[in-house]
Amino acid sequence: MSSEEGLGKALGRVILYAILVAIIMGILQWFFTQGVDLLAKTTGLDGFLVLKDYAVYVYIIVLLVLGWIVVNVIATMFYVMLKPKYGASTAAAVRSMIRILGLGALLAGIAGGIAGGVAGVALGGFIGLVVGFATQQVLGQAVAGMFILLARPFKINDVVDVAGETEVTVKDISTLFTVVQRKEGVEVLIPSNMIIGSKIVIRHRSPK
Repeated sequence: MSSEEGLGKALGRVILYAILVAIIMGILQWFFTQGVDLLAKTTGLDGFLVLKDYAVYVYIIVLLVLGWIVVNVIATMFYVMLKPKYGASTAAAVRSMIRILGLGALLAGIAGGIAGGVAGVALGGFIGLVVGFATQQVLGQAVAGMFILLARPFKINDVVDVAGETEVTVKDISTLFTVVQRKEGVEVLIPSNMIIGSKIVIRHRSPK
């Protein structure tokens, strides 16, 4: 399957799930505003009206499930789009980042929507700050790792000076860490944000 076909399928899934979310939320909205009343009136059982008390919980569960599916589909679309140009490791890093950010935005959005009004904005913002603060270090390293993977200042088997390490051989480049090997054979994991903030000296380029 070509990259264009893969991207087309991923984009189609994003649109499909977005429409599905709109339809399901519309059905739930109708059910809890008019359907429950109609059901109670038709059956003569007023006990059905108690279902309205659980509307908020149903909305939260459905939004979490459907929202997470949409976030995953969007992340997969970016993976398919970036993989041919930047490789699987970079595309996977972007996919993971979108999932983390998407989950934080989803939680903040649901909290804000449920609370409503000014309180909803405040609550959504607070949850967004909590999620951002909790993942600050990981996201910082992931963003730095993405820049390294995209910019490619060095590659596997290059001999470099970086982040205080001298004449080390690059063994692996991932989102959070770059693995280098010293002359004596010791492997060192250097955090990506340290590499971004340091001078890089290329002593020897790998022929590959």
